[in-house]
Amino acid sequence: MTSYVDISWQGLWKNNPALVQLLGLCPLLAVSSTVINGLGLGIATTLVLIGSNVTVSLVRQVIPNEIRIPVFVMIIAAFVTTVQLVMNAYAYNLYLALGIFIPLIVTNCAIIGRAEAFASKNSVLPSAIDGLMMGVGFTLVLVALGAIREVIGQGTLFDGAELLFGEWATNMRIHIFSFEHEFLVALLPPGAFLVMGFLIAAKNMIDEQAKRRASRLKPKPVIERVRVSGASES
Repeated sequence: MTSYVDISWQGLWKNNPALVQLLGLCPLLAVSSTVINGLGLGIATTLVLIGSNVTVSLVRQVIPNEIRIPVFVMIIAAFVTTVQLVMNAYAYNLYLALGIFIPLIVTNCAIIGRAEAFASKNSVLPSAIDGLMMGVGFTLVLVALGAIREVIGQGTLFDGAELLFGEWATNMRIHIFSFEHEFLVALLPPGAFLVMGFLIAAKNMIDEQAKRRASRLKPKPVIERVRVSGASES
């Protein structure tokens, strides 16, 4: 039985869809110019991941193997449409800001990859946890990427929070420092590639240090000498 802790660790860090699998990078790089944009897309992706994983797990026994991929895409498209309509109704300005990248969640390789690799082979609860943790891991990378790009690009944090949380969140905007002109390289997709590269390098460095620390703490095998005297007397 797969451990829930291991499923969570795989989604959040060890097999993170953005930092390790490098899936779904198109919307990740395009809309993560601010924390709020990244958080909004991350929440939408997480909801679709949970819903599609649970549904695929429920119907996996009755879907013929030959047509499983088209069925998975239809299930994902149904949840994406639902999330799109909800966002259109309750967060219309954020819906406009994210634009085409909300319906493009249907083609996100991270989502169909989890449906095929995990949900189609496991029961409902592990599949739901896998969808949640993969979505949270993806969202954390989006938020970190958006925060770095927003600070470097325009010197603020949580700009446009009212798009996601309503008018009361206008005061959440933090002005860190002033620019005479915005640093466009950080706000445009090339800046996203650069920051993403640094995030991946930081994760690899942390993993390497953890591996070295674990190897130092691992007890060394004791080598015992074997007496061979007398073996040549015969």
